[in-house]
Amino acid sequence: MLRAGIVGLPNVGKSTLFNALTAQQTAFAANYPFATIEPNVGVVAVPDERLEPLARIVKTETLVPATIEFVDVAGLVRGASKGEGLGNQFLAHIRETDMVIQVVRCFEDEAVVHVEGSVDPRRDIETIQIELALSDLATVERRKERAQKAAKAGDKAARAEIEVLDKLQAALGEGKSARTVELPSEERAIARNLFLLTIEPTIYTANVDEATLADRDKNPHVRTLREIARAETAESVVICAQLEAELVALPLEERRQYLLSLGVASSGVDRLIKKAYHLLGLISFLTAGEKQVRAWTIPRGTRAPQAAGGIHSDMERGFIRAEVISYNDLHQAGSYAAAREKGLLRLEGKEYEIQEGDVVYFRFNV
Repeated sequence: MLRAGIVGLPNVGKSTLFNALTAQQTAFAANYPFATIEPNVGVVAVPDERLEPLARIVKTETLVPATIEFVDVAGLVRGASKGEGLGNQFLAHIRETDMVIQVVRCFEDEAVVHVEGSVDPRRDIETIQIELALSDLATVERRKERAQKAAKAGDKAARAEIEVLDKLQAALGEGKSARTVELPSEERAIARNLFLLTIEPTIYTANVDEATLADRDKNPHVRTLREIARAETAESVVICAQLEAELVALPLEERRQYLLSLGVASSGVDRLIKKAYHLLGLISFLTAGEKQVRAWTIPRGTRAPQAAGGIHSDMERGFIRAEVISYNDLHQAGSYAAAREKGLLRLEGKEYEIQEGDVVYFRFNV
């Protein structure tokens, strides 16, 4: 399962956001640093508006959405790369995730203490960036020493690795992230094997107050955060974590109506989850029957047999073909019978790449 780490300086709203994401008040949100020591972990459903209509078509009440695991990590402070605060523990928890959601405070409130004494998104992002880069730099330097010894012994793979390590070392030494280094595919594969903190895809999350949520573009802190994200070709999301955490107590329709009253079209939490899901190149295909309607997570470009294997290994081993229809076609047809009459169902073989929103029935024999 995909794991997304929620990170940031202490007291910027990480645990409040985690509460909103998991729709439960399990994370201990408090107005002082290190309220979170051990990481809170929650499995979160990926919002998918297709499941309920599809369930009505096949007449089932059981819906199983795709999921993401969110990890609320302890706050980072200056010197974390040298063990300050909960540094080593913090860095270890990030290393275990697939992507990073960096929460950045973008609201003013004298009642909420900022660990640096003032609100400054650029400084806050740079603080975390530098600590992660310093940790990665130490990793690269250690790896380079081993690679140089192997290269002297005639190891060609080690020579190729050193070329990648040199590029990474130069960027990290300037406090830049590893993901900003342009590497061809074969070199990127080498870099990923280093498990660097700054190579992970990142979503910058601007945590704003309710008053500025609908008019976010006028918030100078949000503008700064977006500039930084664009410069790194990273994603960004604007969210009011406190509001979203409070709204989870309301029925879904009431949540929507309240957000609309604020001039907000959709939940920031929903946008964040969807961006986290797709940032790693993941898509969902659907299965639908009388027992359940379910969304399955696969990397984009996955062929039909391997997608079937995600359901059960026997289905991949004995794959014959896949009966496929797009969700939109099935929804418009209103039933499988009507879809068949219109010729919308098709049979696909082993080379077919599953597409986002495909509704699939796998035929197999073992």
